[in-house]
Amino acid sequence: MTQQNVSPDTIRDRFSKAMSLMYQQEVPQYRTLLQIVKEVNTLYLQAHPDTFADSDDAEELNRLDVERHGAIRLGKPEELATMRLLFAVMGMQPVSYYDLSAAGVPVHATAFRAVEEASLQYNPFRVFTSLLRLELIDDADLRQKAQQILAQRDIFTPRVRELIALNQKNQGLDETQADEFVQEALKTFKWHSEAQVDVATYQSLLAHHRLIADVVSFKGPHINHLTPRTLDIDAVQKLMPHYQIAAKEVIEGPPPRQVPILLRQTSFKALSEKITFADSSEGLHTARFGEIEQRGLALTPQGRALYDRLLQQASDDADHSQEETHDAQLARCFAAFPDNVTDLRQQALGYFRYRLKPGAVLPEARASRAHLEALISEGIVQAKPIIYEDFLPVSAAGIFQSNLGSERGAVHKGNPNKLAFESALGCPVIDEFSLYQRLQENSLTEIFGENR
Repeated sequence: MTQQNVSPDTIRDRFSKAMSLMYQQEVPQYRTLLQIVKEVNTLYLQAHPDTFADSDDAEELNRLDVERHGAIRLGKPEELATMRLLFAVMGMQPVSYYDLSAAGVPVHATAFRAVEEASLQYNPFRVFTSLLRLELIDDADLRQKAQQILAQRDIFTPRVRELIALNQKNQGLDETQADEFVQEALKTFKWHSEAQVDVATYQSLLAHHRLIADVVSFKGPHINHLTPRTLDIDAVQKLMPHYQIAAKEVIEGPPPRQVPILLRQTSFKALSEKITFADSSEGLHTARFGEIEQRGLALTPQGRALYDRLLQQASDDADHSQEETHDAQLARCFAAFPDNVTDLRQQALGYFRYRLKPGAVLPEARASRAHLEALISEGIVQAKPIIYEDFLPVSAAGIFQSNLGSERGAVHKGNPNKLAFESALGCPVIDEFSLYQRLQENSLTEIFGENR
């Protein structure tokens, strides 16, 4: 009797939990971070008991406990192409293109994640995946040396390659194969305390850029952080020092708001870990850290343009004035961004999920989208913010910089090369706005039917 294939959602759930356990063992401060986030979330829900009040929101609560994102840094196009196939086993697809050269970080990236609503509710595990841009290393000799070192490594086990091929051939994996896949895939992400370069090579890479040293010097792309989701990131930031955790100085992203938007992130600073070089000498490497995120409303292109403009304004003000704190500058600039659900929705700045109020009946005479505003004002239809599932290039770069030796970086125009990234990936990245638009459209169709 042929075994039934395990769903990609189940494999993703198993993998994310196995990854979390591995990282807790490798970085004990991450375990402490999980405790802080759990404590803050519990206190928040006690103070705001209606946060997850109805059945749909109960699903949000279920996913909150398992929600994590991770990050890895790859060194060559072949690694990215295979990583896409590895994540596909878990139902994760590449969404959006991120150019981190905007902050002087020589990588570009995508986020592998689930894209269907049911899959996101089951487990929204996502991995921010960066590819080193060797062409941005202006030292030709160092660039060639890095290329030669990376050419010699294979970050995937032979067995995980076989299982990836089986998944493609059979459109899935059975129970035994799925469990084996989780264990074999995990080996790609584990920490290696033995560098594959000698100390002199490491120092030359480090002198050019810390991230280059991190990507090139090791046998694999160790997971460099895992990120639980909190409902109150400001409370987590204040609590970390009480647990002897050194938090970064500022929270990345928008300021605190009544209606959270996009993504706010903070982290504890990267740890210095003992490593042994290929010439048997010993040293310290600083790369891995713990991060926390608070997610809010997904913004439309109009909302994102306003967000980017205000963030640029705050950055420009920071360059010209030392009198205001970072938080004060951010709050002042973002006062121009509407902070209530009605304005955000009516000005089409964010995406919303619409539904009939439980027990309500749609009046036959107003069963069309033309009457949406009136139905909302009467409480017959409810509008709920759609949570942002992706990343912010500037926030991501800010976290990178804070753990690579520079706490703050100005916002500059980058050097994007999306075509080269997609060529390495082996497919186009998915446009994030199209996914949120589809969620919003589907919710309206459920109420009013097609094009009504």
